[in-house]
Amino acid sequence: MALLDLPLSELRAYQPDVREPADFDDFWATTLAQARAIGGEVVLGDTLRLSGVEVTDVTFPGFGGHPIRAWYARPTGAAEPLPCIVEVSGYGGSRGLAIEHTLWPSAGYAYLFMDTRGQGSAWGSGGDTADPVGGGPSSPGFMTRGIESPQEYYYRRVFTDAVRAVDAVRGLEGVDPTRVVFKGGSQGGAITLAAAGLVPDLMAVMPDVPFMCYFQRSLELVDTMPYAEITMYLSVHRDRDEQALNTLSYFDGVNFAKRANAPSLWSVALMDDICPPSTGFAAYNWYGNHGSADVAKRIEIYPYNGHEGGQMHQTAKQIDFVAEILR
Repeated sequence: MALLDLPLSELRAYQPDVREPADFDDFWATTLAQARAIGGEVVLGDTLRLSGVEVTDVTFPGFGGHPIRAWYARPTGAAEPLPCIVEVSGYGGSRGLAIEHTLWPSAGYAYLFMDTRGQGSAWGSGGDTADPVGGGPSSPGFMTRGIESPQEYYYRRVFTDAVRAVDAVRGLEGVDPTRVVFKGGSQGGAITLAAAGLVPDLMAVMPDVPFMCYFQRSLELVDTMPYAEITMYLSVHRDRDEQALNTLSYFDGVNFAKRANAPSLWSVALMDDICPPSTGFAAYNWYGNHGSADVAKRIEIYPYNGHEGGQMHQTAKQIDFVAEILR
């Protein structure tokens, strides 16, 4: 690996103009209103009881009322409502097994790990949530599914699922609904930024090495998957670049970041050839821009790491960050 992007001094000030559709806010307000109008119940399933931690199988209604699976974990015996961490997986992974989700409850928090619809078969321990919606022609993977229009695009469903996960967790027994934190890395970082821009009262967000930020630059700068799924599609459908980029603009992390207001802890890696650091900094530097007051934010930089970023070093900083926010 090597440095492939701008020098750090330029990254810190990098705030490019990113394509933003005029009806971005209306599109998402309508999408979420439709999902919430469908309703649906949160269903609790079996519970795995370990020493100090309980992990329960949860199903909640996502986009279209579709059933979305999750794991809900809590410290055993906790009497009072707890702050809750909501997390989503990176690209191709999903919720895995119940025994994988014990760290945050061990630190004293409630914790919900959301399945990503249709994913969970590329790495990890497997997913359990189907995506019942079809689409037009696409290249292998998820990035071009329904790319013909924002209404049909795959991530419209995923981002809505994430917002509905927050709705669901706020109704769970044992959760303080006023203290919900959203986190994720890579694809999970993109979903975290969507939640940050669409849910106005999160306590904090923690996006790591975020994917799906400043699509135009990402497609021009790297040829690695998953962005290469889009370039592969456009290399075949040679007349659809404007149509595809218009669709993607409704899902660009920069546009969600502008609308966010929760305190945030970020990370980027300067040798990341999957999610270029300039695209993460573009979202970070625009974060909170639409608000009237300064939004607390900070970013951890890993100069000699690729897309793995800080891994557990970053997790340790996140634990400290959440404790700091609560204080």
